[in-house]
Amino acid sequence: MGTVHARSLDPLPMQGPELGVHADDIETPDMEQESKQEVLENKDVIVQHVHIDGLGRTKEDCLTYEIAGVFRAKNLIDVMKRAHEARQKLLRLGIFRQVEVVIDTSQGVDALPNGLDVTFEVTELRRMTGSYNTMVGNNEGSMVLGLKLPNVFGRAEKLTFQFSYGTKETSYGLSFFKPQPGHFERNFAVNFYKVTGQFPWSSLRETDRGVSTEFSFPLWKTNHTLKWEGVWRELGCLARTASFAVREESGHSLKSSLSHAMVIDTRNSTILPRRGALLKINQELAGYTGGDASFLKEDFELQFNKRLFWDSVLSASLWGGCLLPIGDKPTCIADRFYLGGPTSVRGFSMYSIGPQSEGDYLGGEVYWAGAVHLYTPLPFRPGKGGFGDLFRTHFFLNAGNLCNLNYGDGPRAHLSKLAECIRWSYGAGIVLRLGNIARLELNYCIPMGVQSGDRICDGVQFGAGIRFL
Repeated sequence: MGTVHARSLDPLPMQGPELGVHADDIETPDMEQESKQEVLENKDVIVQHVHIDGLGRTKEDCLTYEIAGVFRAKNLIDVMKRAHEARQKLLRLGIFRQVEVVIDTSQGVDALPNGLDVTFEVTELRRMTGSYNTMVGNNEGSMVLGLKLPNVFGRAEKLTFQFSYGTKETSYGLSFFKPQPGHFERNFAVNFYKVTGQFPWSSLRETDRGVSTEFSFPLWKTNHTLKWEGVWRELGCLARTASFAVREESGHSLKSSLSHAMVIDTRNSTILPRRGALLKINQELAGYTGGDASFLKEDFELQFNKRLFWDSVLSASLWGGCLLPIGDKPTCIADRFYLGGPTSVRGFSMYSIGPQSEGDYLGGEVYWAGAVHLYTPLPFRPGKGGFGDLFRTHFFLNAGNLCNLNYGDGPRAHLSKLAECIRWSYGAGIVLRLGNIARLELNYCIPMGVQSGDRICDGVQFGAGIRFL
């Protein structure tokens, strides 16, 4: 239940986001440089040799794919561009601490007058590295200790152990990561993990022990992930005052599921984008590969961002999902969706929308949520060009609904129920971008459409996370 549309606890992610230069940070060449570039571009050259110096345990055959493009360069400018691209690919493998490029004229008996030699001087990472950092989730924080063995077998494999202690979750896991040579985006991963989480809005405690295998690959403009997960789940009451509905869910269960995720992401930033769009679709099928949980789960995320005048940005988001039980057994509280809080429908308390029993929120089998945002610079632009650019003024309008459906009814009845009792809110606040890692929001919220049993946060509300509606 670690995300807004909570499902069984996710293991701690073993691969973080790739850190690199953003498109907005790249400077456009001046017009004065064009004449110099023309001279270099018109000089035909041939790349005769490419050397990689500094290799120890890394196998050369897995690197030839990354540097092959350098041989296709036709002029000096092209050589520099392709060498830079090859350098970025080598760094992306996560096995080198440093990569330097040296371009020189060819030497030796077979040297041509216009021949060039390109040398990549690399420094490999140590066989074992450790890390200590903090991680921000959806309105929770955690301390993360990691131990990594990069380049285990010499072809960019990675073995990682991580332990995380957080405000709501504690987890540890072991992961093995293997990319396909020449196609880093195609990779295979195996994870073993244990996650323990506390969910006070449901008076629930959950412990997951599981194993998962993933295969990720790009296809045209999309990125796909195929996953199998087997998890032993233990649910218990967090307090003696837990409702009878939550007590009924307590006990052990096994879930074996196949899932597929597709992502199209053209945004310039995942945390506070200024342009681009996102489409994310997830499907999960449980029960056909074993276990005692049987369901079909679908959810999606859609976001558009448009830059306007005066450095303002208009953003629109839409989330939705549906959980369909297979067979006569009802769905588990750990698999249902949850809604509400500073990272989804603002103005409501964390996951406090939808079905509940004696004050404990039980989640729902279908939901939708939408939002429109206007981000503008701070008034009078304090700290422009520096620290002040990390802050944005934020105006928002969001709405959503979460409920259970009678699947014997028709589509019209389903739409009618989703349109009933819509919770919505509006307000304004300040957003702080913490690099490309997370963001903080401090908003003044005015909740509307409040239903009996909902918990609201009328006034100031603080939120922290990586995924916001």
